[in-house]
Amino acid sequence: MNPKRLAAIAAKEIIQIRRDVRSLIIVVLMPAILVLLFGYGVNLDLKHLPVYVFDRAGSQASQDLLKRFQSSNYFRIVGVANSDPELARAIDSGKATLAIIIPYDFSERLHDGGPVEIQAIVDASDDNTANLAVGYAQGVLQGYSSDLQVEWRERRGLPRQFVPLSTEVRTWFNEDLESSAFIVPGVLALVMSVIGAFLTSLTVAREWERGTMEQLISTPVTALEIMLGKLLPYFVIGMVDVGLSTALAVYWFRIPFRGTMATLFLSSALFLIVLLLLGFFISVIAKTQLAASQIALIATFLPAFLLSGFLFAIEQMPVFIQYVTRVLPARYYVSALKKIFLKGTPLEMLYADLLPLVVFALLLVLLTTRAFKKKLA
Repeated sequence: MNPKRLAAIAAKEIIQIRRDVRSLIIVVLMPAILVLLFGYGVNLDLKHLPVYVFDRAGSQASQDLLKRFQSSNYFRIVGVANSDPELARAIDSGKATLAIIIPYDFSERLHDGGPVEIQAIVDASDDNTANLAVGYAQGVLQGYSSDLQVEWRERRGLPRQFVPLSTEVRTWFNEDLESSAFIVPGVLALVMSVIGAFLTSLTVAREWERGTMEQLISTPVTALEIMLGKLLPYFVIGMVDVGLSTALAVYWFRIPFRGTMATLFLSSALFLIVLLLLGFFISVIAKTQLAASQIALIATFLPAFLLSGFLFAIEQMPVFIQYVTRVLPARYYVSALKKIFLKGTPLEMLYADLLPLVVFALLLVLLTTRAFKKKLA
């Protein structure tokens, strides 16, 4: 391998990137746009859900219950209804996700120690939001009910009931349960997919379409030098984008970073090599830029977005899809990112995520070198 020829091919590719305005926009702006878009636009934390209330009792006890909902971070009382039709209109119009109806005999039943039923109406057009709203509401009601039981027994001079088991919950690694803490680091996988596979999928196909491949073939440059020279600029660009995306995540969105930069960059470099090889292989077999870009989008960006665990937990997917994710490099990289950012997992404990990437890289090296020959097709 001749270093001068390799540098010449790399310089040629850099000139091509500079001339292609679309590539420059993708390279420069895409990482920042994706991080900002997902950091601000995607939020799985359901807080301050709008609530309408219909307090038929109008007592001090019912107001105490409603204050529990108001003081919760998960609910926000936005309106008070005076009739069932008004409550129904609030749910139908989307003004409220949850409606609470307190019966007229609420205080009397509490005073007598009898059971009291609180009606909750939930807008279930979004089943995930509905399930979470019901769970949050039940948590508020259970806490209120426990306090009432203690007060009721104390007023009558009865001993407190013995609770045989209690739970003390402590959250590790994402103490505030913020969805951005695992969404924003996962954006790196999307950035790498764009830089690594999408752009490199156009390299060889562009040469064939413009008729410059014949010129490369006539030169003494070897096939390996062409491949490495074309991929090297994108590798450097990808690693720079990793640094920019990480800086945005840590310093702008205040995402905790407990690992080491060496572990992050080594894992990212391994994943980027896999994507570069995959993109180059697609470019070799596709022959046209349009076909190459479409194949790269389907093979890398969409799986990284939908099936990598970036947004949706793999454990909640159908069993068949879970097995499909095992052949997706993005799955292992996203898993490694979460461990590096949130847990600070050292490199020697990431073998379950990095070893599959090594296998993917070796397989793609074999496929790419066999597919790319320095000759006219």
